[in-house]
Amino acid sequence: MTDPISSFRRAAQMDASNRQVSAKAQERASAVASEGLTKVLAPQTDEVKLSAVAQKAMQEPEFDRAKVEAIKVAIQQGQYPIDTRRIAENFMAIEKMIKE
Repeated sequence: MTDPISSFRRAAQMDASNRQVSAKAQERASAVASEGLTKVLAPQTDEVKLSAVAQKAMQEPEFDRAKVEAIKVAIQQGQYPIDTRRIAENFMAIEKMIKE
């Protein structure tokens, strides 16, 4: 004959041990999942490779430095001719583009 109380006790013990095993399994799964997420979410570096033409363009600007310096000197000395009408027309063209 089986004692109902001891049977209950054994079931409770088995249930408790199953819960402990389940809790440990969940902890391991959580640790593995978070490790996997860390690997997935870790910032990755991007790499850009420029062509030879782009590298050359980045190294050396394509403008005439002597001409720029000559214009700077002429402006400082007040000898650079300014076409105020042309400047005004360009401003009007810009305003038209903005409104459209």
